[in-house]
Amino acid sequence: MSGKLLVISGLSAAGKGTIAKELISRYNDFVLSISATTRDKRAGEVDGKDYFFVTKDKFEEMINNSELLEYAKYVNNYYGTPKKYVLDRLNEGKNVILEIEMQGALKIKKIFNEAILVFFIPKDAKTQKERLISRNRETLEQIKERIRQTLIDAVYAKHYDYILVNEDLNDAIKDVIDIVNSNYNKDKNANNYKLLDKIVLDIKEEENV
Repeated sequence: MSGKLLVISGLSAAGKGTIAKELISRYNDFVLSISATTRDKRAGEVDGKDYFFVTKDKFEEMINNSELLEYAKYVNNYYGTPKKYVLDRLNEGKNVILEIEMQGALKIKKIFNEAILVFFIPKDAKTQKERLISRNRETLEQIKERIRQTLIDAVYAKHYDYILVNEDLNDAIKDVIDIVNSNYNKDKNANNYKLLDKIVLDIKEEENV
C-alpha cells in the first residue's frame, strides 16, 4: 500500500478536527475515513459521505466478520471504522485520516502496526482553558470536567507515536506532512512529550488533584 494510515486524537481544544479538515482541503492525497453507524440519519446527512448508515444486525454482522478496524457503542448506537473502505483508499495511494478517541486509536495500532498515531496538544494548560471558554458552548463546570479529563487522556497519549503542539495551524500542518514523509525531528517530538507532562502538572496544581 502506498498510502499512510494517520490516526489523529488530542486533548480538548487542541484543534484536531480543524487540522484534519485543513489537511483534506489543502492536499488531494489526504482523505477522511467514513465511519459506519447504527444511529438514525439526520437532516442533510448523506449515506456514504457523512456515515455509512446500517442496521444493528448489519453492524453486528460486520463485527463477527472482522470487517471493522475498531468500533464502540455510545448511547445505544454502534460506531466503527470499516476495514474495506480504509484499505481501498490506502491502495489508491491516499493517506487516510482517522479522527477517533484514544481507546479506538490503540486498538487500530494493535491490528494495523503501520498506522501512525498522532496526538495534538495546546502549548500549555492556560491556552487549553482559554480556548474552551472562548467557544462559549459549555458551562464552567463542564469546562472543568474537560480539563480534568486531560489527566486521563495524557496517559493514553504516551502510547502515541507523535505528540504535536497546535499553536500555529500552518506549523501543525507542516509537522503532519513531515511525519508522513518521515522527516519529522525526533528531538522535537521528545520535547513535546515533556510539554504534555508540564500541562498535566499545571492542571493538577490548579485543580488540586
